[in-house]
Amino acid sequence: MSYPRENLAPGEEVVLHRHPHWKCLIGPFLLFLVVTAAAGLLAGVITGAQIGSTTRLVLFIIVGVIWLAAFAWYFVRPLVSWASTHFVLTDRRVIFRNGIITRSGIDIPVRRINTVEFRHGPIDRLLRTGTLIIESASDEPLAFDDIPQVERVHALLYHEVLDVADNEPVAGQADADEVRVHADRRTERGHDEGDRG
Repeated sequence: MSYPRENLAPGEEVVLHRHPHWKCLIGPFLLFLVVTAAAGLLAGVITGAQIGSTTRLVLFIIVGVIWLAAFAWYFVRPLVSWASTHFVLTDRRVIFRNGIITRSGIDIPVRRINTVEFRHGPIDRLLRTGTLIIESASDEPLAFDDIPQVERVHALLYHEVLDVADNEPVAGQADADEVRVHADRRTERGHDEGDRG
């Protein structure tokens, strides 16, 4: 699923779009499996128990409600959260958006980025994920966890930073160009006035 075009500035191009690595879903999904196994075990105990049919029905409803709550909290919520979290690199900025009901986000202009780092341990290296750390000109470093193919993202972001740095005029160069333009305009005006005289 691509990042919505309406969230981009005119002419802005997406270089890379990532959701968090699927590793972040393992914990909640395992908890959901544990709750499902416990619910199945309880359902078996209730079925074999010597109790009245009304009591049995009430207990089944309680177990069912607990299982549905676990399904919503440990399966649906993490999945929706994963799908609604975006790490986007464009030719102008880094965009991070997350949240289900309350959305939050941050935009970092590429031209303000000073340092790009990545960090991953042995398990993250096996899963090809890690933490990307971006330090901008005036802010504290920001860490983005569970970025898939973090080394590739690091390289792409670094290239974008270099491209922006290469395209920006050297300090003093813009002033020199402006002086040259003003001088050329004065010369043209002088020629125009000379032609009129």
